[in-house]
Amino acid sequence: MTTSIVEVAFKAGRIGIYENHQNLSVKHGDFVVVEADKGEDLGKVVTIGSIPEYMSPDEPLKKIIRLATPADMVRMEKNRHLEDEALKICKQKIKKHRLNMNLVDAEYQLDHQRLTFYFTSDQRVDFRQLVRDLAARFKTRIELRQIGVRDAAKHIGGYGPCGCQLCCTTFLRKFESITIQYAKDQLLPMNSNKLTGLCGRLKCCLAFERRFYLEELKRFPRIGTEVETPDGVGVVDKIDIFNSMVYVRYPDEDIRRIHLESIKVVEVI
Repeated sequence: MTTSIVEVAFKAGRIGIYENHQNLSVKHGDFVVVEADKGEDLGKVVTIGSIPEYMSPDEPLKKIIRLATPADMVRMEKNRHLEDEALKICKQKIKKHRLNMNLVDAEYQLDHQRLTFYFTSDQRVDFRQLVRDLAARFKTRIELRQIGVRDAAKHIGGYGPCGCQLCCTTFLRKFESITIQYAKDQLLPMNSNKLTGLCGRLKCCLAFERRFYLEELKRFPRIGTEVETPDGVGVVDKIDIFNSMVYVRYPDEDIRRIHLESIKVVEVI
């Protein structure tokens, strides 16, 4: 299969868009060697098609160099072991310089022209001396990249309470801004332990079904609204959108479950 545009994923979900200028026969799941800053890198093909909407058609793209060879795959595997050692050394130097940094991950470019360290911090960090120390130790270009806690979870990976791998490590390309309103729109209990993910932020999956809930809620009176029912006038206490039922609280504090079709909102004069 040939195409001109290929989306390639690297370690911890880093994504890049590349031009298949040689019309190499690539398919989803293939490993390819691509152009990188002053060298080459290796990643996995995840999408084949047109340029994404958020990119300008005139934006210059780096190119796919070749399909990965067995030697390239061996080199990538060796890099993973070297990255573990690099993390240990970097942590020691962070401690030496007494920097407020939480080291998350390390990533070698395929050809070792660059070594990137990812970290989180709640403040700006002056890591210039640390970079010099690391460059002297590893004899390559060093990049220190500060990331957010959600990106850190994406790098580390894990499993959510649903039993599945984290969405950010499997299929999410970009993080959506999630607010507590998303939970309120879905009538969820305001329990922070159940609403937050491993990163400590509101779960990304709160956005998945929000549109459905917003559309369904248009059919129902709001909680606290006074309504007429076959049993008299009461106030909406809770709703069940899946069964089209409304829980109505009556003046005697009795709560009854009434079907939506049997309810009429009391008009305010």
